[in-house]
Amino acid sequence: QLQLVESGGGLVQPGGSLRLSCAASGFNYFGVGWFRQAPGREREGLASIDRNEGRTYYAEFVQGRFTISRDNAENTVDLQMSELKPEDTGIYYCAARSPYSSSFYGYLADGSYDVWGRGTQVTVSS
Repeated sequence: QLQLVESGGGLVQPGGSLRLSCAASGFNYFGVGWFRQAPGREREGLASIDRNEGRTYYAEFVQGRFTISRDNAENTVDLQMSELKPEDTGIYYCAARSPYSSSFYGYLADGSYDVWGRGTQVTVSS
């Protein structure tokens, strides 16, 4: 069974840091992306990493603050977030491109990913 499980969300103060982890099981994948959906907003791509070569891609608004990394032995992909702002609040999802994925619209486009986790809440507030 193809499955992704996110962990590490929580409440953090502005300027603080948080590390999210995405655990994949049951399948091989080509890449993993992290997305978030803020209240009242559409889901947006944050960062993506290629499984084999480790190439990374970032949205401009998180560049320099967020870092995506992978551990292929553990089948995990982490998102280290720093300098968090209240506008970073939202539900964070990881998603994977499986061998069954037939569409590609870019590394940060949610349509490029066919396996999704349930999400983890991140709240940035004092």
